[in-house]
Amino acid sequence: MWDDAFPSFLIGLREGLEAGLIVSILIATLVRAEARSRLPQVWTGVLAAIAVAMSFGAVLTFTAASLSATAQEAFGGTLGVIAVAFVTAMVFWMRRSARSLSGELREKVTGALAMGSGMLVLTSFLAVGREGLETALFLWTTARAAGESAGPLTGAAIGLVLAAGLCWGLYRRVLKINLTRFFTVTGGVLIVIAAGVLGYGLRDLQEGGVLPGGTAYAVDLTGSVDAGSWYSTLVQGVFNLTPAMTWLQVVAYVAYLAVVMTLFVRGGRATTPKPAAERPAPEPKAARPQRRRPVWVIPAAVVAVPAVLAGLVVALSRPKPAGDQTVAVSETECGKGFTAPRPGRQTFQMHNTGGRTSEVYLIDPSTSAVYGEIEGLAPGTTRDLVATVAGGTYAWRCVPTGGKAVTSKAVRVSGGGAAKPVVPVSAQDLAAPLKAYRTYVEQGLARLVAQTRTLDDDIEGGHLDRARSDWLTAHRTYTSLGAAYGTFEDFDQKIDGRPDGLPNGVQDKDFTGFLRLEHGLWHGEPAKSLRAPAQQLADAAAGLQKAFPAQEFDPGDLPLRAHEILENTLQFELTGDTDQGSGTGLATADANLAGTRELLTVLQPLLTSRAPRLLPTVDADVARLQKLLDAAHDGTHWTPVDRLAATDRQRLDGATGQLLEDLAPVPDLLEIRKSA
Repeated sequence: MWDDAFPSFLIGLREGLEAGLIVSILIATLVRAEARSRLPQVWTGVLAAIAVAMSFGAVLTFTAASLSATAQEAFGGTLGVIAVAFVTAMVFWMRRSARSLSGELREKVTGALAMGSGMLVLTSFLAVGREGLETALFLWTTARAAGESAGPLTGAAIGLVLAAGLCWGLYRRVLKINLTRFFTVTGGVLIVIAAGVLGYGLRDLQEGGVLPGGTAYAVDLTGSVDAGSWYSTLVQGVFNLTPAMTWLQVVAYVAYLAVVMTLFVRGGRATTPKPAAERPAPEPKAARPQRRRPVWVIPAAVVAVPAVLAGLVVALSRPKPAGDQTVAVSETECGKGFTAPRPGRQTFQMHNTGGRTSEVYLIDPSTSAVYGEIEGLAPGTTRDLVATVAGGTYAWRCVPTGGKAVTSKAVRVSGGGAAKPVVPVSAQDLAAPLKAYRTYVEQGLARLVAQTRTLDDDIEGGHLDRARSDWLTAHRTYTSLGAAYGTFEDFDQKIDGRPDGLPNGVQDKDFTGFLRLEHGLWHGEPAKSLRAPAQQLADAAAGLQKAFPAQEFDPGDLPLRAHEILENTLQFELTGDTDQGSGTGLATADANLAGTRELLTVLQPLLTSRAPRLLPTVDADVARLQKLLDAAHDGTHWTPVDRLAATDRQRLDGATGQLLEDLAPVPDLLEIRKSA
């Protein structure tokens, strides 16, 4: 965790010390001017600055959480670049101003004393607020890069506490620190860290589609560097340097470091005239007596106002559904309570008041086009139906089990453009894609039979090194046939079954297939003990090839598998759950992606006619995920999931999640609908 904590520790220590020095100077000036009664005004300004900084951090966190994965990448990358700009300006400002800071602040405090309490609050707020906002932005950026690690927040907390202790010691004159040297050293280190943050931010912008070149790698050491090693983790956590970096990242990193560090070093060598002797602050004039208000009013206000504003920003940034309508459904009456809704995305609460389970459809009564539906709405239950309503005519059609369809009175919606119905799909529509996919599976099974025989021969001859390579080839072939798993019956358990639930686990006699051989090949079992499982696998593959032409293949499985294949990939392969020692979970994920791509190819005509923008979006997601998987292997070597860098694993999970999100409409778009 320390590798993630160090950059935040340094920024917390440095920014905390800057803010603490400012507060110490303000307090010392007031004490020297015999204006101790004005100290609460300083602390009020400080409290306001802290409240604004924390509210700013909350806005960044919660507004980013409401964005899609791609938008989060673009948002985070943009703020990362802004954070680098702020930190760079802060480093140069503090080095330039450290020697004259005390005098400048004393002059501002003197002026504020003459102008009233409000100006003193504002002076302390502005003096501390900048450091607070910079800290919040930089911490948000580093915390986002660290994923779920608590290191950044822990490091920042330690740095701030240490800074507070140092400032107290300096104020009480029990400590002596060469502040010029301190800010010079920490400034140089922060410039190096900021260069890495800049590279990370630009990578996020590439992955968010804002900048090009996301696949043009200048450095790719994923095949030779262990991403899970302590030294790799340290470099990535502290400097944000990853084994694979694009040309844009490398050029920006080198250019920033060369230019900024050169200017920083040259500026440090420049001679600075000694500041003039500080003059005592003039005594403030006696202030006019003012009406006293409760001491808690202003501090409470300066905390409450930023918090309320942040809450409003977060609330308004989240998309809200239009007002819900409750619509009643029964065998004799359909759509009671339905009134013309406003155009836009609507959530209808469908409540079955009858005694039979019913199918419910939102339709255009003139064409029977379907805009939304609920299947199996049980008596006495309420479920949400979400649909996008535009200009047109709408009605509800209810089809109770064993009863006749009932249609509600139609309503007319004006404005909002033209509505886009979901064109019903029939089994006949899916006949051609199903035939094409069956051909793909039959060809894949022919390859599988040949490859499992080769694997059997390897083990029979004692060539275990060759068997490991041939095992991966055959396993990838099988996993690329994902959309047909539902038709394989008990052959799937024999070929690719997991040991989960077996009484003796991996030692159970019923543990067979690819994963059984994987466990043996990568755990040092002799060829003799693997011959029987290898023969069983080859026989099962041959049996499946023979049985498949006669197996029933439900055409409705094709749209479902478009989402389910990668859903299982995210659950099993990308968590390492199915790994039995080979560390090839990402190779399996790659084969699953290939199978999904083939499935989308055969479904393309139907999807294009119903959702023209869907496939271009999905294709971009697939390409993004493919590039991340390609970066995880070199030749025949694949990086095990548990050895991926935290950022790489986060990006893989994020890319898969985004692809799943964009594939989610496919089952609904191509569902074989019952007659309405």
